[in-house]
Amino acid sequence: MKTAYFRFYEELNDFLPEEKKKKQFEHNFSGRNSVKDMIESIGVPHIEIDLILVNGQSVDFNYAVQDKDEISVYPVFESFDILDVQHLRSKQLRIPKFVVDVQLGTLAKYLRMLGLDTFYRNNLKKDEIIKISLQEKRVILTKDKSLLKRNEVTHGYWIRNKNTEEQILELINRFDLKNEIKEFSRCLQCNTELITVEKKKIEENLPPIVRQHRNEFYYCKNCDKIFWKGTHYEKMKARIARIINS
Repeated sequence: MKTAYFRFYEELNDFLPEEKKKKQFEHNFSGRNSVKDMIESIGVPHIEIDLILVNGQSVDFNYAVQDKDEISVYPVFESFDILDVQHLRSKQLRIPKFVVDVQLGTLAKYLRMLGLDTFYRNNLKKDEIIKISLQEKRVILTKDKSLLKRNEVTHGYWIRNKNTEEQILELINRFDLKNEIKEFSRCLQCNTELITVEKKKIEENLPPIVRQHRNEFYYCKNCDKIFWKGTHYEKMKARIARIINS
């Protein structure tokens, strides 16, 4: 039996049991194992990792772990570059687009409300999510750790929080999204960007009270629906402001 010594840093500890968090711990193994397979057997998805140091030297995921290796594992760095080391994943998407799994429908709605490009259907299978992520260069958002361990996945993030407002704040901080927010610029139903439309062109389709009191209108060409800033808009705007400024 061989032994390797692991230490995981920052948010990678979210995947570990309490007794292994923020400390070096022993991991016993036999045979020939890649560092990627060993890390994922411990519970950490490869997609959340950007740097692995073995005995102080950076290695890739194919490195074969040796007896007595000391292994330090670091998460993806968004706000600065690590020079002269071997990065383990392709460049982070700077203006991220998302594809959201079926467990996070409410989160998807709020991301669209913030104007963030978010693909969501409540019947998406795992293979479809991965295909959409790769074809459209979208970050996978999921509560399913096993999805992020799939070899095909290149961009993904495991949602830590359970509360929707906390999830939104988590993503804003994680992906530095504050400057990307364009509230109510997308259709909540289909994700299409809304366009402004002149009142005179759609007056006959408006309820009388809306025609009388509203002058600013938006149109979703995909859903063929007209939107305006009513009382529901004010409530949503107040909630978004509370989340962003918390």
